[in-house]
Amino acid sequence: MKYFSIGKLDYRLLERLLGLNPISDPRVIVGPGIGEDAAVIDFGKKYLVAKTDPVTFTTHRIGRYAVNVNANDIATMGATPKWFLATLLLPEGKTTAKLVTQIFKDIIQSAQKLDITLCGGHTEISYKIDRPIVIGHMLGEVEKDKLVVNANAKPGDDLLLTKGIAIEGTAIIARERATEIEREFGNRFVKRAQAFIEKPGLSVVADALLSNKVARVHAMHDPTEGGLATGIMELTKTSGTGIVIDEEKILCYKETGQICKLFNIQPLGLIASGALLIALDPKDTKEVIAILAKNGIVCTRIGKFTKKNEGLKLIRKDKLVKMPTFKVDEITKVL
Repeated sequence: MKYFSIGKLDYRLLERLLGLNPISDPRVIVGPGIGEDAAVIDFGKKYLVAKTDPVTFTTHRIGRYAVNVNANDIATMGATPKWFLATLLLPEGKTTAKLVTQIFKDIIQSAQKLDITLCGGHTEISYKIDRPIVIGHMLGEVEKDKLVVNANAKPGDDLLLTKGIAIEGTAIIARERATEIEREFGNRFVKRAQAFIEKPGLSVVADALLSNKVARVHAMHDPTEGGLATGIMELTKTSGTGIVIDEEKILCYKETGQICKLFNIQPLGLIASGALLIALDPKDTKEVIAILAKNGIVCTRIGKFTKKNEGLKLIRKDKLVKMPTFKVDEITKVL
């Protein structure tokens, strides 16, 4: 019997499973699918956008991770995240009042920072888990003419990237493997890398909402598990396109590059919350980059969408090569 590796379920199996779930409710505008970040339901004058996502790769500040990664997926649909529910599964024999209090504080503070209301959830000490797990559920809303659906990316569109790659992966590895990293690069380096959760930061809510405000964005996607390469693959699969990416244009932070080299992993396949992919007409590219820069957000044009039959390609050292793929996130080789 074949067992799957840690991380996302193989997308081919997931596609088959989703095919068993025909959606007959006409109010479901966007249902489950590869590359779409959230569900969309018609609620009259506006669309309700709904998302659920767990935090599993780390235990440090998991409340903060849970709020931000779920809020990001709402914002990539062009929606404003509004209401958050959290399920906390806590380990038997390891749960203290201090632990639970810290998780709640992180959730509440992170939600308040984004003007999100914690409106419900569930908490329990659970059997046979060895660490706390937070499963987030985020709801948001969007004007109907501002909804962004990833299927709308098309050949000829530019692909932009905000901030840099593997922000989340850098912060997690710096926390979980601090001793080895400090021995190699020193304490200041470790502290900087651990602080990636704050700066550059995990949230792309501002990135997404600002971009969609000044331009008619065709698609947005925040690359998470499987890194930038997997996020791009999901985006092209949903939209039925190909793509050419210029590797030199992808911002990889110094700390990220050195940590990846130390542990012999690839930054393109490392969990990447904190970055946002934006597909749009080239005539809107300068305006989006300018509004983001005005708000202190780095944004770079990294590629262009092509026809599906041209595949997923990467310009690497002036050569056109096939885009690398990652069956599991590179972080699984480290943790």
